Amino acid sequence: MGSSGRWMLWTVCVCFTALQTAALRVAMRESSMEVVQGDFAILPCSFFTSTSTRLSRLNIIWTLAPFSSPETPIQVIVYDHGQVIEDPSLTGRVGFTGIPLSADIVLNDTRVSDAGIYRCMVNNPPETADPGIGELALTVLAPPSLPVCQWDGDIDMGGSVRLSCSVAEGIPTPEIRWDKLNPEEISLPINMDGDLSGSVQIVNVSSQTSGLYRCSAANVLGTENCYVNLSIYSPPDSSSGILQGVLLTLSMSLVLLALLVLILWLHRTGQDGRWKEGKGEEEECYNEIRYTPSLMKRSFV
Repeated sequence: MGSSGRWMLWTVCVCFTALQTAALRVAMRESSMEVVQGDFAILPCSFFTSTSTRLSRLNIIWTLAPFSSPETPIQVIVYDHGQVIEDPSLTGRVGFTGIPLSADIVLNDTRVSDAGIYRCMVNNPPETADPGIGELALTVLAPPSLPVCQWDGDIDMGGSVRLSCSVAEGIPTPEIRWDKLNPEEISLPINMDGDLSGSVQIVNVSSQTSGLYRCSAANVLGTENCYVNLSIYSPPDSSSGILQGVLLTLSMSLVLLALLVLILWLHRTGQDGRWKEGKGEEEECYNEIRYTPSLMKRSFV
């Protein structure tokens, strides 16, 4: 056999061996994805095999290592020998889109807890995998939850009050700010107590400290607010107390003066009545004396 014949035989043997030992490859079309909470996401995973017509032993496993607890991955969904098995916590929310030709899955009604590193592992014996694992980071965006506003401290004049505000979730991390709304809107300096809470310290409070305060938690998906209505207690002013005492004294004096005038008027009215009554009696007596029988007798003598 000539050299050309030996070359052709060697080429056929190499090609046949390559087909027998061809490696299965897994490729992720995306390395990271973002989805808004409540929407759906299609997680892509492509695999390439030389025995696409023989997939009876195809095995696909999707796992998730949550951002919140990456050390405890969970099994999301499995395709094994024609059967699909879903994780009970994801039943009805996850499924394959093009099995067995594609390992893509769809994730419906996404939640913040769905965020993490997803791994797609594909095997199709007797092929070897090179590589047989693909990774994708999924971020679930969420608007801020309703913040909780609180206050504590001394609301007496000269005291100190602390306003605090916290939000449970929000991705990206919400920006927290405090504002005093009346009599005019004023932004207040804030102390961050972690990523999701912030406080304002107000010292030497006065009547001007009273008013409505607002805490805002905002990110690209929206803004949520909570409010605190602060009323500072101020003791009565001593000067106003003296003024009230003076006014009360004047009022009592006027009442007593009016009573005195009334008594004097009634007393004088009574004396005038008695004087007139006495005068009438005197006139009556005088008339009786003038017309007595003795006088009448003397007039006719």
